[in-house]
Amino acid sequence: MAKKIVIKANVLYDGKKKDLNKYIVVEGNKVVEVSSKKQKFDFEGFVTPAFIDAHSHIGMFRDGEPMGESEGNDITRQFMPMNDPLNSIYFDDRAFKDAVDFGVLYSCVVPGSGNLLGGRAKVIRHFVDNVKDAEIKDYGYKMALGFNPRSTTDWKGDRPNTRMGVYSMLEEKFDKLLIKKEKAEITRDKKIYEINKKSKCKEKLSAKEMAFQKKQAEREFVLEFDPEELAILDLLAGKKTAKIHVHKEDDVLYLIKLVKKYKLKATADHTCDVFHKEIYDELGKAGIPVIFGPLGGVGGKIELAHAYYQNASLLMKSKATFGLMTDHPVIWTPNLRESLKYFLIHGMTDEEAISVITYKNAKLLEIDDILGTVEKGKTASIIVWDKEPLNLAAFPTMVMAEGKVIRKR
Repeated sequence: MAKKIVIKANVLYDGKKKDLNKYIVVEGNKVVEVSSKKQKFDFEGFVTPAFIDAHSHIGMFRDGEPMGESEGNDITRQFMPMNDPLNSIYFDDRAFKDAVDFGVLYSCVVPGSGNLLGGRAKVIRHFVDNVKDAEIKDYGYKMALGFNPRSTTDWKGDRPNTRMGVYSMLEEKFDKLLIKKEKAEITRDKKIYEINKKSKCKEKLSAKEMAFQKKQAEREFVLEFDPEELAILDLLAGKKTAKIHVHKEDDVLYLIKLVKKYKLKATADHTCDVFHKEIYDELGKAGIPVIFGPLGGVGGKIELAHAYYQNASLLMKSKATFGLMTDHPVIWTPNLRESLKYFLIHGMTDEEAISVITYKNAKLLEIDDILGTVEKGKTASIIVWDKEPLNLAAFPTMVMAEGKVIRKR
């Protein structure tokens, strides 16, 4: 029988709302009860779900290593959808331990933004020893617009130096692949039509033979495409989410047009230079969520000339759905919580702020069925704090990761 752990939450921020004097019962790796029923407890304090960073390069740009040893961007070519960020992460990066100390147990890791399509986006655990048990979800792909993919002209492959050149390259890639797919579909459909015709002839095929030939036709269709093309087709079919790096307003408007043209499932990652509420409203109307940030850094390029902290207020007032990132190492992962102050000073409540880096980030990353809230049936990743969690001096007294107490103070 799984060991039972009881946590008394004097204040519980469950990811959606705030409650007082709740008892959380954990058995195995699950929360089995959240109630007001008084019982003997093992831990006590202010309680939140584990925090989730919605966009990070943790373990790829490593603490204490020179930038030349980092593995965030591959310089080979503009389109590399098969690149897996887990294959560039070292879990002995101190940043993982620091993140856990401050309650950030998960992140969505992505390649850098030097390429139009730099690789996969994966949701990972921070509290594992190595890559073997790290992955939670193969979420989607990392794309990039704006200055970064046009700034890499000294890298390998075809590298346009303007946004019009980069965007033309992107659409040409998509259009050519869609034409190839349509031709392959025509060929496949003709074969299946001929198979169906044979079934009506005097010497008709057996059901088993028909099924075999149709299966072969489908297999031949798939084999028309290499693995990179199949990955991009998954993106174009909306089977995976494109996390699209974008900052400036005109590039955001291009992103909206791109999503509409190719029916992409996408998030707008960053949008730090958006300084008109109307642009966020356009993203909201287009159904494109924002993964906002990093907040609290220094703009090191003209693309961030309008990256005002006050833009958080515009996002809050807009029609856009949003979550929050650190973009580690741009902002240190443990400072995910501190980034919330830019919303708090504009009127966001504590429970709403905590929801951004728990439930809302989990929902955007499509893991809210298991993480992001403290409620019955969810995975027991829970943080107990010594003070109100948004107090500058608050520090976890207990960190629970999927039912296991991994740190106590």
